[in-house]
Parts: sequence; C-alpha cells; structure tokens
Amino acid sequence: MRLTLFILSLLSFLATGCAKRGSITGGLKDTIPPTLRQSMPPNYSTDFKGNTIKLTFDEYVKLKDANKQLIISPPANRAPIITPSTASKTLSIRLMDTLQPNTTYSLNFGQSIQDNNEGNPYPQFKYVFSTGSYIDSLLVAGRIKDAYDKTTDNNVSIMLYEVDETYSDSIIYKQPPRYITRTQDTSNIWRLENLKAGNYLLMALKDDNNNNIYNPKSDKIAFQNKFITIPTDTLYELELFKEKPAFRALQASHAATNRIVIGYEGDPRKASAALFSSGQEVTAEITKLKGADSLQLWFRPIKVDSLDLQISTTDYEKKFNVKMRNLKQDTLSFSASTTNILPLRESFKIQSSIPISAIDSALIQVIDKDSASIAFKIEEDKFNQQIIVDFKRDPEQRYNVRLLPGALTSFYGQANDTISYKLATNKLSDYGNLRINLQNVRQFPIIIELTDSKGEVRVRGFSGEQTTIQFEAIDPALYSVRLIYDENANREWDPGNFLQRRQSEQVIHFPGAIEVRANWDVEETFILP
Repeated sequence: MRLTLFILSLLSFLATGCAKRGSITGGLKDTIPPTLRQSMPPNYSTDFKGNTIKLTFDEYVKLKDANKQLIISPPANRAPIITPSTASKTLSIRLMDTLQPNTTYSLNFGQSIQDNNEGNPYPQFKYVFSTGSYIDSLLVAGRIKDAYDKTTDNNVSIMLYEVDETYSDSIIYKQPPRYITRTQDTSNIWRLENLKAGNYLLMALKDDNNNNIYNPKSDKIAFQNKFITIPTDTLYELELFKEKPAFRALQASHAATNRIVIGYEGDPRKASAALFSSGQEVTAEITKLKGADSLQLWFRPIKVDSLDLQISTTDYEKKFNVKMRNLKQDTLSFSASTTNILPLRESFKIQSSIPISAIDSALIQVIDKDSASIAFKIEEDKFNQQIIVDFKRDPEQRYNVRLLPGALTSFYGQANDTISYKLATNKLSDYGNLRINLQNVRQFPIIIELTDSKGEVRVRGFSGEQTTIQFEAIDPALYSVRLIYDENANREWDPGNFLQRRQSEQVIHFPGAIEVRANWDVEETFILP
C-alpha cells in the first residue's frame, strides 16, 4: 500500500514539474498569403454578361481598406458592393455600374485581401474580364517623380484618357479616365495593363479627394506634353507638381477704420486696387497681410456708408461694395526680423504695422560696440511693409540700430518715437563655408538651394554665369542641394501648367547630402546630366 501511494505521488510530481517547465506554443508564425482557389466567372473571362463575381480562397480572408486599395479600370461611377464584411472564404462582388460593351475591365485589390489570422496580404491580386470577345493585352509603363522635391508622394494615380473625336483638354476636369492604376510602393514605378491600341493622354494625379478628376486647388498633376500611341516600348517619366492658381479675389471686408482686407488665391504681386466713393477715386495703398492669403487696402480717413473696390490684373477684374463699420484705428508699431543674434548673411529688417510713406535716413544710425558709426543703406519693400537696413556685418560685433523721432512717417502721417535695436553677431568659427563646383550647366541663370532634413530652404544662391557657387558663413547642418534652371529669370521655381502644356522648370538634385561643420570649409563637385 505504501509503495502504491509513493508511486502515485511520484507520478503526480513529475506531471506537475513537466507542466511548469514547458508550455504549448502555436508554432511558427504564418507568413503565407491566402491563395485563390476558384473565381466565378473565371479570371480573364470574355463575353462577361452578369454583374456578380465570386472569389473563393483556401482560407478565411478579410478586406482591409478596400475603399482605398481597390482600383477599377475603367473607373466605376459607383463603387461595387463586396460581401460579407466579416471573415469568409468566399467574397462576393456586385458591380453597380452599367458595363460598357467590348471593354476590358480590371479590378486590382492592391493589398486589401488578407488572411484572417495574421493579416498576410494577397499582393496586387487582379481580376480581369471583358464584355467583348477578347481581353486587351497591351501595356505602358514608367516612373513618377516630384518635379521639385527629392521625395515623391505615394499612392499616385496614373491615368490614360482616350484621344478620339470627343476629346478636349477640359475632360480631365470633368470625367474619370479610360484607364487607371496607382503607384503602390516607394519605388514609384507604375504599369498600366490590359489596354487597347490607340492614342492617349498620359497623366498622373496625387488625387486629394480620390474622385479620379483633376481639381487644381488640391491635386498635384503630371502629364506628357504629346499624346502617346499604344502599343509602345517607351518608358515614360512623369513629373508631379502643384499648379499655381490664377489670381482671384475672394472677398473684401472692412477691417479697421481706414483699412480693407481682401482675401485671394494665386499670386497677388501683380494685382492693383482702386477705391471709389460716389464715383470719385480715393487715395489708397495696397500691401500684403503678413502670414495670410490676404491683401490690405489702406485709405485716408473718409466718412461714408460704403466704398466701391475694384481689384484687377492684366486679364482679371472683380468689383466689391464694402460696407463701412464703426471700427478702431490702426496704431503705428514696429518689429524686428531678429531681436538678438543677427546672422552674418542676412540684412536687418524692420516690419511696420502701417505702410511707410517717408524715410529720413539722417535720423537713422547704426553704431558698433566701440560707438563708431557704420555706413548703411536703406531699402523699402512696400508690398510687405518692410524697411531693410543693410550694413557690413563683422563677426563678434555688437550693433545698435537707432531710429530717432521722425525717421519713419506712416501713410497716415504718424511718426515714430525713438526706437533702438541691439544686435550681436557670432564668431566666424561658429559657421561653415561651402563651395559647389558645377559641371555641364546647360544654361543660365540658375538657382542653387540648400535644404535641411525637413526639406525647408535654408540658403539660396543665384548665378547668371558662374559655375562656382560660394556659400559663406552658413549654419552647420546636413544639407541637400538642388539646382533649378530659372527659365524666366524670376529667381524662383515655377511649376508647370496643364492647359498651357508647360512643364515645370527643371530641378536636379545632388546625390546624397553634404555635411557642413562649424569652422570648416567644404568643397563639392555637382555633375549635372
């Protein structure tokens, strides 16, 4: 009896010990995507007549982001209904559009079909059928890039519009394309398949509202200048850009006693404004409202119930009637571009709250730390309400920019009180120098931009004929470099325009990045294609 109890106890202990030392696991993680076992009608069917497709897989699957991933070409006006919404081995797709005759359709599910347990996607599964007697089998391919930035947007739509007797350039604003696909990864390579022979407009959209129609206010666009002919062996590169909208005044409102604010879109720099009271023109001055897409119209004191306003450019005009309200008067104030350290590369700027009509340079002083007067030049940017005080800036120096009473007189006749700005410069060894030697420059002028890790422009240089660009006293940083062929010599990059069939100004990026360290001189050669 004792022997029996001992054996039972020992067996119980061993069983408990084994349970503590080991545990049951699920084995290796499942990384195998689901497999399509059957489709009804079969994939690549011809003479398709129905409106329902059934896909059966070897395991339970689920759909993830099908509304974003699924691409139907030609595009559907109404999205198909896919059931069930829960995990299942069979997906039923009900087409809601009336199908076009003799047309090849493709449904590319992207990464949306996944196994239920591990979420392994069935990559780029495509179901193809034709309402005619054959499947169109031609293709066109290429790559997409950004016309300005080094990185390119993901999920860009590549489109083909058929060029026939009904085609006009306005079609891209009104109708979806004949064929469509999307870039799926960071390689930016694209392929349009199952195409029929013909002539096409090839274009791309970063489609902000996902409606397959070009909206210039929100979408980026890329296009081939000339129509393409399929079949073709050409690989096409498309450059994506955001068009500059044409100038347009949106609304006008009374903002202060003698100031009207006008919202706008587009480039306001060539816009002019005229103000009228009972048909008589009122003296006014137009400026840009800092930090906003708005213009300001300043006018002399006048007591009226409303004023008539006309905003115009060479090819645009709009009129407003602005109701006057009982509002406060703007007060004159000034702010500095910097309040402490003045970069060696930058001039000192003073921002005025009201436009300045007169500057008396005799009442302005620039004094260094030894109380010596420094020669300076005064420039005025009236549109941005800035006064630029430019003088030679030495390292490890202190400056006092003083404006005596009456140095600045506003549009309303107000004068400044005494203003003093105390500034200092850093040591030269706090900065670095960068020399870039250019090879194979095809034309001038050019713009060279140094950008930081966020893509923000930190330094900009221009050249009308020199192939060596020197950037002195720049902040230590890791810079990316781009060259812009400034076709219209306006010292800024200009994007393209679809209706004008104009591509963006060419941008070439230096491969890799350039590190500029404090108290270092760096020299790089930029070989252009």
